[in-house]
Amino acid sequence: MIKSLVRRLHGRVERFLPLDNWGEVLLLAASLAGLAAANSPWATNYFHLLHAAVGVGDATLSVEQWINDLLMALFFLLVGLEIKREMVGGELSSLGQVALPGIAALGGVLAPVLIYIGLNRGDADALTGWATPAATDIAFALAALSAFGRGLPRSAFLFLSSLAIFDDLAAILIIALFYSGGLSWPDLGLAAAALAVLAGMNRLGVRRLAPYLLVGLVLWVAVLRSGVHATMAGVLLALTIPLGDTEAERGSPLHRLEGTLHPLIYFGVLPLFGFANAGVSFQGLGWADLLAPVPLGIALGLFLGKQAGVFTFTMLALRLKLARPPTGVDMRALYGVAMLCGIGFTMSLFIATLAFPDPRLVGEAKVGVFAGSLLSALAGGVWLTASRRLAARRTGAR
Repeated sequence: MIKSLVRRLHGRVERFLPLDNWGEVLLLAASLAGLAAANSPWATNYFHLLHAAVGVGDATLSVEQWINDLLMALFFLLVGLEIKREMVGGELSSLGQVALPGIAALGGVLAPVLIYIGLNRGDADALTGWATPAATDIAFALAALSAFGRGLPRSAFLFLSSLAIFDDLAAILIIALFYSGGLSWPDLGLAAAALAVLAGMNRLGVRRLAPYLLVGLVLWVAVLRSGVHATMAGVLLALTIPLGDTEAERGSPLHRLEGTLHPLIYFGVLPLFGFANAGVSFQGLGWADLLAPVPLGIALGLFLGKQAGVFTFTMLALRLKLARPPTGVDMRALYGVAMLCGIGFTMSLFIATLAFPDPRLVGEAKVGVFAGSLLSALAGGVWLTASRRLAARRTGAR
């Protein structure tokens, strides 16, 4: 009886949300826990934990810095591996495959940034966060599409994942170019030397992962000390990991490392990131604060800017015959996918922590990220569900 009940419960849960997406559920739960802790009687303990120093000598960082600089470098390593795999033999390996999501991603970056700048013009401190609403959280967006996009062809998921990959590339470039500190040329030289060693090992056909990871650690330390944000070390390391002659070579070092990192990132790193970075205190905040230019610009950028930019640029690309539409996906479904692109969450939170020097503005930015991401998820879910039911009624009426 108990086994039967468990099987029925498992089936109902799996129908609502595939088990592959439970890493995102854990991330959301950890983020809500961080938010609750920051607004609880134990808020002082929560913030004291995040700011506690851990390490020895020069290798001492706060708990929050270890998470954002080291663990998130692992996240960007995974992102880099996925991008390389898709560019070599996957969804981004030909111009025909990348044209539409690439153009759509461009619109999805430009429109939110313009909305944010328009609402914060004249405030130099606020304008440093211009890139916050430009990001899409690929994990949450795909999880939402899995939950609400039942019946959509695989091409809809490929379009969203390809678009989000371009979004990740844009975020990586933005972080590297605009959110790095004063540069230390000796450390940059060491980073370049480590990168040269990694590239040399790739050229020599070294397929064991251990040497890459050891030199990658040296690369991370050098990048951290150089003034470039440490997460860039993860991306650079990913580009040197051997993939093999074909994407189907599942035993390649890239595939092995990707398979090892995936559960570690989604069930460990990202929940820790969410717990550490989602904690914003609402104490003393009123509606006037929630409607301030920074949170409002981010929320509207994610909710309105993303869907408008992605869908408008998609339509322009199709009208001008610059790209082909995803097979079997109508315009209603494409608009629903564009709405889900406004789920910025992890990437937007990360950029916000880098962008604003003022903790007050960081808190306001997090509120905007929560609001914009939640509105995008809810609106996209309602739109896709309504579109599916409308299509079903029309099919039944024939």
